[in-house]
This record gives sequence, structure tokens and C-alpha cells, in this order.
Amino acid sequence: MVLRSCWKSRHKTSSGHVHCWTRPGFAALLWLCLTHLGCGTGAVGETKKVVQKDAEFDVTYNETVTSDNQTIYAFNHTISRNKTEGVRVSVDVMSEGLESPILFVVRQKQAVLSFQVPLILRGLYQRKYPYAHVGRTLCQPPTRAASETQYFFVDVSTLSSLGTHYQLRVSRVDRFTLQTDKKFSFTASPSQPQYFKYVFPDGVDTVIVKVNSEMTFPCSVMSIQDILCPVYDLDNNVAFIGMYQTMTKKGAITVQRKDFPSNSFYVVVVVKTEDEACGGPLRFYPLRPDELIDAGNRSKVIDVVVSPAINSEVYVMGMLFCLGIFLSFYLLTFLVACLENKRMNKRREVLLNPADMSPAETASLLGKTPASPYEYGSFADNGSTLSSEAVTDSATSTDNNYGYMERSLDSVGRSRQESLSSVEEDDYDTLADIDSDKNIVRTKKFLCVSDLARKDKRILSKKYQIYFWNIATIAVFYALPVIQLVITYQTVVNVTGNQDICYYNFLCAHPLGALSAFNNILSNLGYVMLGLLFLLIVLKRDIVHNRALVRNDLNALECGIPKHFGLFYAMGTALMMEGLLSACYHVCPNYTNFQFDTSFMYMIAGLCMLKLYQKRHPDINASAYTAYACLAAVIFFSVLGVVFGRGNTVFWIVFSVIHILATLLLSTQLYYMGRWRLDSGILRRMVYVIYTDCIRQCSGPMYIDRMVLLVMGNIVNWSLAAYGLIERPNDFASYLLAIAICNLLLYFAFYIIMKLRSGERIQCLPVVCILFTAVVWGFALFFFFQGLSTWQKTPAESREHNRDCILLLFFDDHDIWHFLSSIAMFGSFLVLLTMDDDLDTVQRDKIYVF
Repeated sequence: MVLRSCWKSRHKTSSGHVHCWTRPGFAALLWLCLTHLGCGTGAVGETKKVVQKDAEFDVTYNETVTSDNQTIYAFNHTISRNKTEGVRVSVDVMSEGLESPILFVVRQKQAVLSFQVPLILRGLYQRKYPYAHVGRTLCQPPTRAASETQYFFVDVSTLSSLGTHYQLRVSRVDRFTLQTDKKFSFTASPSQPQYFKYVFPDGVDTVIVKVNSEMTFPCSVMSIQDILCPVYDLDNNVAFIGMYQTMTKKGAITVQRKDFPSNSFYVVVVVKTEDEACGGPLRFYPLRPDELIDAGNRSKVIDVVVSPAINSEVYVMGMLFCLGIFLSFYLLTFLVACLENKRMNKRREVLLNPADMSPAETASLLGKTPASPYEYGSFADNGSTLSSEAVTDSATSTDNNYGYMERSLDSVGRSRQESLSSVEEDDYDTLADIDSDKNIVRTKKFLCVSDLARKDKRILSKKYQIYFWNIATIAVFYALPVIQLVITYQTVVNVTGNQDICYYNFLCAHPLGALSAFNNILSNLGYVMLGLLFLLIVLKRDIVHNRALVRNDLNALECGIPKHFGLFYAMGTALMMEGLLSACYHVCPNYTNFQFDTSFMYMIAGLCMLKLYQKRHPDINASAYTAYACLAAVIFFSVLGVVFGRGNTVFWIVFSVIHILATLLLSTQLYYMGRWRLDSGILRRMVYVIYTDCIRQCSGPMYIDRMVLLVMGNIVNWSLAAYGLIERPNDFASYLLAIAICNLLLYFAFYIIMKLRSGERIQCLPVVCILFTAVVWGFALFFFFQGLSTWQKTPAESREHNRDCILLLFFDDHDIWHFLSSIAMFGSFLVLLTMDDDLDTVQRDKIYVF
């Protein structure tokens, strides 16, 4: 049938969709109007030949189209409610150098699809890529009838006056519906996107769609969209609706039935015109804005598999497993406390009836330690010998001038009962001549703990309690905005469907409610539970110690390492906050909020070093305000490094210089026990020391042990500074954390070695804790370095590292890192808490400082 019409083109929306189409009756009326009345926008003599043909599937039509003719291909096919069959339209333009493209409009019952050939797709900086071969899958509207015959039309037109040759083929897609657990392979390109339908089977509420390819590039996008028309399957509109993520070799999206009322969805795969979004190279900038760039062959072979995700029973098992592991530590602690209580009762009986037991058994129960070689022997250093009596005499000779007076046990007991609120930190060193005496005592060649534990115990106790209250305040002010921010992140992910915002392990990301990866959040429970358990252990020790002070126990008053628990409380609080903030980070892990996961790691490393130093330097340890100010500076540099550090040479030079200067200043502070001044005369004094000790006479360092530690520390820190300056790692936050951990491990190893060298022994419990913690740390680091994702790369590249769950079908390698690292940190805290228990019955003037 031939119709004559005077209109030139159809009115379309900006997206290329036609508002309406010509029905046969309306076409006849329009033809009558044009031929008899001469209506239209052009001249009366301008006409267009419209040809409608009945077409068949799987037949290739070779035709030519010009501005004077338009061809309409009419198709019909039968669809059923129980079987979904896809229809695909493929078009090739055979002519080259077209002055105008060919417009194809596919009119269906409930949808209209239009596209031009050559298809022009845009990239960055307005690059234009033409594609002469286009293939599109038609949207399949649902039908309520058991069987229904539907018609659709393909209109072909152009504004080119020259004849343009094209090929049109419409075919059925037999395997349009994906089957559960069956791999399906296909090929896609930017101009030939593919999508397939999946229907939830009965009894399955959650599935995971896995898309894989052997080819890294071209970059592609996988999308999950509802069964609605139109389907957005081009590079410039695939992000308009549904969930989507870029991919190179791997991609995975977990889909829940509750998000799709039709109990089905489309899996859409689109190949991008450029690879920049996946970390690939960026093409050259076009010399002319309208220049067309040949994209080359960008076809990609892709496999898709839809598998059922875990059910609610696995969720319950995962939560019970997590709770069971950490509750077992509470049970174990309770059993150890019972055994310790039993031992203490027996010890009390021995004290009341010492005649009933042998001297060896009595010494064992009382926890007596063997005499230190320093206690009755000599201390050889640089050829000189100094007896322990001389050390004690030196300490005694300065006692009266140091503001410390011998008091009876009664007066000590009364002083412990006074209110701490009446004691201020300004009460330190109130005597006018105290500075000169500190210079005498603290610069002795061999120091004992008694030399550095002379200040009022009430004042020091209050000083170190400030650590706990300050970190509790910091935690509240830090955590609240973090929680608010990550909730916003998760909301944005859920609303936009952009899976590239968060760097999950998508192959093992189990959603719960609005959370996308509940398992990564749950696995942080260990930090909170074990941090709380450590606080309870410290509280128990604190209560026992205070009771001993109240009853004027001589061992509690004058023996062992001075007991100050404020830093231990701060460490337990920091461990709990690490769990909370790590959970917040894993709500949506990415480059911008990694600081949440590391801030309290810096806190923990710093507090552990301070606690090690405080053990034998209680009078001269840093105040809470100074310590937290330094940690705040560390976090400040961490933020600067994350924002400006990537590839910025100037930043790395400045940071390396600051790192080295800070190392030198801290080394000087530790070597001279704080008895030095940073003023205008520092250079003069340095030159004088070099002249007298190195030029005038070659003498070794006065404090050998301290010098060994500080030399090793400077070697480590200078090496780390050089590594950072040369390599400039992208992950600055982890680099900064590595510096803190290396210094902590170095100091801890030095402390253990010097403790054993001094003739002290380590009791059974801390030895077990050390061995257990070392083994757990080894396994934890193994799982940490598996690297299931990395925000140092693009989201698509990060997904190449994704792996399946390995524990209970619920937890991945990083979750196991959370489990093991929380246990290892708890064990490390216990080591710090118990490692000097062997000194509880040793006089402080027999315990040496190192």
C-alpha cells in the first residue's frame, strides 16, 4: 500500500522517543488532507513516498533509503505469559561518507525505540565515536493473557538526498531468560549492548549476579534494571536507573526480591566507548571539535551467572559464630580469675600460717623473684664498676631535696583516702630548688624506678586518669559525625544505585536492611567486645590495688612498677572505638573515609608506646594534653597526605623533613630524660658537646642502653622517611600507620630484651600471652595482605581482587583479619598489663630504668 504524505519528519522528544505514531485510519485521513487540501509545512508539491511491508523474522532486508521515501516494516509475533522471548534488531549501513544519518524508529505496543545509524557516542572532552553496525534488543512488555499476538513496526527514514544502502534484520533471542546457576556467554560492544531477563525462582529471595570476562578491556558496565520500558542500555544512559557498576574482568551485584515487585529483573551489559573509567589509557584530544574518531574493535566476550545468595540460616550462624568466639574470651577470663582468686586465698593462708609449708613452697606462692645480678653484683659499663649500694646511696642522698619525705604507713593510708578533686596538676615540683635536684637525680648514670617515682601518687593518678576522660570525649565528638556521614553514604548508594561509590568485596557482600555488606560490619564486633573485656580486667586490678593501698600493703606502696591505670583505660576505650569506626568505614569503604579506620589505630600505637615508657618513667611521662596534641598532628598529616600526597613531590619532601626532625627531637628528649632546653643556645651547646666528647677526648655515650635504642630507632625512621620520599606510596594513611607500628615493635622488643638482661623474669601468663599473640598476629597479617579490594585503583580494577567467602559462606578474608587482629590487640594489651607482675614484690630501688 502506498501513501502520499507531505510531512517531513516526526516530532520527537530530546531523547529521540516519538510521542505518538500513525494508526492506519489516521494515515488515511492524513493522506486525504494532504492530497485534497494541500496542508503541511512545506510546499504543496513536496511529497514523500511511504512504503509499508509485511516483514518476517530472521530475514535480512537490503534496501536503499532517501529523503523522498520512507519504509515501514511490519512484524507480528506471539508471546505467552509463561515464556519470554527476546527480539533483537540489527542494522548495518553500507554507504560511507553519509551527509545525514538514517533514523530507525521501532514502534511497539507500550514502547518506542529510536536510534540513528551511524550511531554517534560521545566520550570525554566531547570526543565522537561513530558506529555503523548497531544492534538493539526490544523491550518486552508483560502480558496478562495466556497467549497474545503483538505487532511492532520498524520505520526507516533519512534526510539525505542521496541514496543510502542499509541492511535490516530482526531475529528472535531464544535464550533471553537466564537460568539459575547456568553460565551464559555472549558478545557486546558499545553499539550492540545486551540485556537478559531473570525471574526469581520460588523460595529464593536473594541472588548474586556474577559477570566475568577474560578480557580486561574494553571497559564495560553491568546494570540491574526493573522490567520496565524503556531499558537504558547505552553508555550515555545506563546510569539513569537501577543498580550499576563498572567492570574489567569481574563484576557482581547482590539483588533482593523485595526491590523488584515483578519478581524479575533485567541484567544489562554495556561496553563503554572509552576505558578511562576502568583505569585504562585516555585517548588523545581531538584536533577539531567535530572530528569523528575511529573506536576500533571494542567487542567483549562476557559470561554471566546468576546464583542464589545465602539464606537467613547462614546469617544466624554467622552472628552466633561471631558472638561465640568473643564470649569464649569472657568465659576464659572468668576461669583464670577464679584460679587466681584461689591462688591468692592460698597465699593469704600461707601468710597467716607460714609454719605449715616449706620455705620453697612459701617463696613460690609469694611470687618471690630471684635476685637480679644488679642487686648483689656489679654493673660494668665503659670499664667502670658501680655497686648497687652506690646507686641506692645516690638516690637516698637526694631524697630530702626532691620534695619526697619518708612517711609512716599510717600517714600513707590517710593520704590515700583524701579526695583527688583537691589535687591539681600544678602541685608538681612546688619547691623552689626542685629543678636543680631533678638535674642531679635524672642524669645519674644508672637509674632505678624509685628515682623516677617520687611525685605524689595521688597527683600522678589523677594526671593519668585524664588520658581516659580525654579519649572518651574525643571518641564522642569524632564518632557522631562519622556515623552521620556513613549513613549518608549508604543512602546515596541505595538511592542512586551507583555501586562504584563503595569498594566492597562484591563476591562476599551480604546485605541486611539498608546495609550493603553486613558481614564486614559484624566482624568488627570483636574490637568492641574485647575492648570492653580489657576495661573490666583493668577495673578489677584497679580495685584490688586500691584495696591494698587502703590496708597499707607494703608491696602495693613501695614495691613493683607503680600502678597507674589511666593509660590502660584509654587503651581499652581506643580498642572499642577502633571497632566502631572500622564498622563505620565498612558501611561504605572508599578513599575519602579511610581515615575513619586508621585514626584510632594511631591512638592505640601511641598509647601503647606511652604506657611502655610510663612503666619505668612515671614522673616524666608526657601529659594527656601533650600526647593527644601530638596524635592530632599525626592525624592532620594523615588527612593532608590523603588529599595532597598522591604523586606530590613537594608534600613528600616537607613530610620527610618534619619526620626526621621530629625523630631527632624525640631522641634527644628520651636520651636526656627531658633535662635539656630547646632555645637559642642549643647550637652552641651541641658544638661544645661534639668538641669535648669527640674531638678533645673520644668518650663513649654515658647511657649505653638508651643510645642503642635511639640509634636503632633513628635508623628505622630515617629508612622509612627515605622510602616514602623515593617511592611516594599512594596509601599515605597506611604508610603513616606503618611508621607508628614499627616504632612500637622496636620499643617493645627493646623493653623485653632489657628486662631479661636486667635479671628479671617473665611469669607464665605473660609468656603465654606473648607467644599466643605473636602467632595470632602472624595469621592476621596473612589475611590482611590478601587484598580483596583497594581504593588506590578504580572501582573496576578493585573488583578484580574480589573473592568468594571462605568461612561459613558468610565471612571473607578481611573479616577473618578483623577477628584475628582484634584478638591479637587484646593479647598485646594483656602483655603490657601483666609483663611486669614478677616485680610486684621487688623494692623499687632494685628495679632498673631502661
